[in-house]
Amino acid sequence: MTEMQKSMAVFSGSVNPELAHKIASALDTDLGNVRLEKFANGEIYARYLESVRGADVFLIQSVAGEHVNDALMELLIMADAAKRASARTITAVVTHYGYSRQDRKAAAREPITAKLVANLITTAGVNRVMSIDLHQGQIQGFFDMPVDHLTALPILADYFKSKGLEGEGVCVVSPDVGRAKAAKKLSDMLDADLAIMHKGRPGHNKAEITALIGDVDGKICILNDDMIDTGGSVVAAVETLKNKGAKAIYVCATHPVFSGPGLERMANLPVEEVVVCDTIPVPLEYQTGKIKVVSVAPLFARAIANVYNNGSVSDLFDPDFAL
Repeated sequence: MTEMQKSMAVFSGSVNPELAHKIASALDTDLGNVRLEKFANGEIYARYLESVRGADVFLIQSVAGEHVNDALMELLIMADAAKRASARTITAVVTHYGYSRQDRKAAAREPITAKLVANLITTAGVNRVMSIDLHQGQIQGFFDMPVDHLTALPILADYFKSKGLEGEGVCVVSPDVGRAKAAKKLSDMLDADLAIMHKGRPGHNKAEITALIGDVDGKICILNDDMIDTGGSVVAAVETLKNKGAKAIYVCATHPVFSGPGLERMANLPVEEVVVCDTIPVPLEYQTGKIKVVSVAPLFARAIANVYNNGSVSDLFDPDFAL
């Protein structure tokens, strides 16, 4: 009996088809043909218009946008359809993991939605999850399946190096204590100083900076976070850095959620640039000003190729600790 020939099938959800096309192009393949529609009452319909029997299926979806709940349901329904169509394996390539901020109970009678989403993805029939810069690394433990947790830090570091922003006189700033470890990694990549802010939240989607550890006076500051939502935290952090004497300020984040006033705030922020990744689409008309978009497509393509070919992806998680 001859061994069955492997086949890869890459499909895109409706949220971020541009990134999916870039990933498929980097993999030297075409996106698969899937029909995604909505019934009159808003229910989602998915049907693969090509065979996926025995294929290793990769579903690229960003659980984000104005209709974040639809994005999640669409991913679940695509996974269920692939499972029922006899796909060999199903990998959910979640370029932004929605509901990730609720990863623990910070107050009584709260949900842990990051775990709920993990349960839903598992129940839908997914065999493996691939994501980038989760809000907290502990979310990997919410799954009883392999999770490939990539990081965009090297991509952001390369961007700033290309602009000569490294070494003495540059300081990477963490907007809160929870981001300090990632900010330290970025500062090491840039051979830069490190400063850490302490952030308080007096209300929902409100933020205030209560302390700054480190010297930013006269330095070029790079404020790094995993996501920018309404932008309130970034505005408060930038104001604090200006008051502390920062020479120039850059903002960078992996996920441009940009909900509510977030997009306008970032477009008019008194900084040099706001550098984000294309894990969530940014309207083209906003990419000509201060907002700069760098692509994570080559990174995801390498990870998908390595998973498909049973290769190592450890160097894509953290280049400093690759085995």
